[in-house]
Amino acid sequence: MRAVQGTRKISGARKGFFYALIGNVLVSTNFVTAKHALTGFDPGSFSLVWTAAAAVYTLVLLAVLGRLSDLAIPRRALPRMIVLGAATAAGMVLGWAGLARLDPAFSALLWRFAPVITMGLGVFFLKERLTLREVLAAAVMVAGGLWSVGGRWEAVAGGVILTLASCLANAVQMMSAKQEVAQVHPDALVFYRTGIATIFLALWVSAGGGSDFDAPGSCWAATLVGGFLGPCASFLFTFRAYRYWDLSRVALMATVQPLWVAFFTFLFAGAVPTARDLSGGAVILTGAVWMGWIHLGGKKVEDPALETP
Repeated sequence: MRAVQGTRKISGARKGFFYALIGNVLVSTNFVTAKHALTGFDPGSFSLVWTAAAAVYTLVLLAVLGRLSDLAIPRRALPRMIVLGAATAAGMVLGWAGLARLDPAFSALLWRFAPVITMGLGVFFLKERLTLREVLAAAVMVAGGLWSVGGRWEAVAGGVILTLASCLANAVQMMSAKQEVAQVHPDALVFYRTGIATIFLALWVSAGGGSDFDAPGSCWAATLVGGFLGPCASFLFTFRAYRYWDLSRVALMATVQPLWVAFFTFLFAGAVPTARDLSGGAVILTGAVWMGWIHLGGKKVEDPALETP
C-alpha cells in the first residue's frame, strides 16, 4: 500500500510539472500575439475582445465535451469567482497597457516579479511550504532574469509601473483559483475567470476605458488566435496543475517564461536576443532544469496536494 501511495505522489508531481510547463509555454505566446494586436487596438478594447473570445472558446469546448454541468458551482464559491474575474480584468488592462509601451522581451522579464508575488501569497495566506532545493532553483532563475534586465531600465517608466501592478493583480487571481480548484473544475474556473472578467471589461469600455474596435484584420486575427492560446488553453493546463501542485510551485515554473518569449519573438518577429539576454537565459534554463530534476528525477516529493486526483 505504501508503495502504491508513493507512486501516486510521484505521478502527481509529474502531472503538476507538465501541466504547469505546457500552460507556461502557451501563455508565453501572449507577448507576441498581444503585442501585434495592440498596434491596432487600444488596451481596453483589446482586453474586452481577447477575454470575451477566451470565454466563448471555453464554453464551446465544454459543450463539445458534454461537460456543461461542470459550470455548476457551490454558492459559497461565487464571491471568489467574482474576485477572480475582477482581478483578471484589472490585470489585463494594466498588463496590456504596459506591454504597449515596452518590447516583449523586457516585459516578460519584468513579469518575473509575478511568480515572486504569487509565491509570497501562497506561503503567507495558504501556508504552503517550499523545499530548500526549490527555493535555490527559483533563486537561480530569478537571478538570470535580473541579469537580463540589468541596464535596460531606460524603458518607459509608465510601462514598468503598469506591468508591476498587473503582476500583483495576476497573483491575486491565481491565489483565488488555487483556493477553489478542489471544489470547482479547472475548466469551469477558466470560463468564470474570463466570463466575469468580460463583464467588468465591458463596463470599463462603456465608461470610456476604450472604444476603438476599427483594427486591421491582422490585429483581429492575432487577438482571436491569442485569445485561444493564452487566456483559454494555457489556463486549462495551469489550473489543472493546481490540483497536483501548490500555488507557489506552479508560480516557480513561470520564472522560465522569458526563454519561451524570446523564442517566440525570434520565430515570429525575427528579433534576435542580445548577448545579455542569452547569458541570462542560460542561467534561467539552469534553474529550470534543476527544478525539473527535483520533480522528475524519481526523488520523493513531499506535497500533500499531490494526493488530490
